Amino acid sequence: MLSSALILADESGIGSLTIRSLADAMGTRPMSIYHYVANKDEILDSLVDLVFSEIDLPSDVGGWRSGMYRRAHSVRAVLRRHTWAIGLLESRTSPGGATLRHHEATLGVLRRAGFSVKLTSHAYALLDSYIYGFALQEAALPLNGSEPVAQVAEPMVQQFSDGRYPYLYEIATERVLQPGYNFGDEFDIGLKVILDSLEGWISHRPG
Repeated sequence: MLSSALILADESGIGSLTIRSLADAMGTRPMSIYHYVANKDEILDSLVDLVFSEIDLPSDVGGWRSGMYRRAHSVRAVLRRHTWAIGLLESRTSPGGATLRHHEATLGVLRRAGFSVKLTSHAYALLDSYIYGFALQEAALPLNGSEPVAQVAEPMVQQFSDGRYPYLYEIATERVLQPGYNFGDEFDIGLKVILDSLEGWISHRPG
């Protein structure tokens, strides 16, 4: 059942997931679904936990910074497969085992690195805000991955090529429309800025 729900969410979005649509996808009746779950919320709880199970557990191997770097890329990769989950990962009030293990492992890496409880809280929030925000922005781009950026961007650039929006035109022509440009490359740049800042928090702590 859960695999069918995941496929449905991936293909049509989480809004398409209902007890009836799930039953249809499974070739059964809605009442049969209620034999396994009480309501849609239980399905969402399980789906979120399934998504967390796909994310690599953070570790101290190579140091906390490497651990957080690998975690960030793993979260982003998983959210690219399940874009519907971006707004749901931190929304459940009944987290499953995979969710709890992920959070515990992340907190453990930061605490063992020397971050205080308060700084660990700040660091976790900062990292997740960036990762989820980037994933949301990436998912919303008017590109499906098959066509060149220029093919999509050039018609848009024509809208501000009359001189009224010089900075938009500049960034489009000198950056976005250049060969090899990939918005996804921006991820590591922002992540490095955040990790550099976090490193400063513990390297300058008293004592």
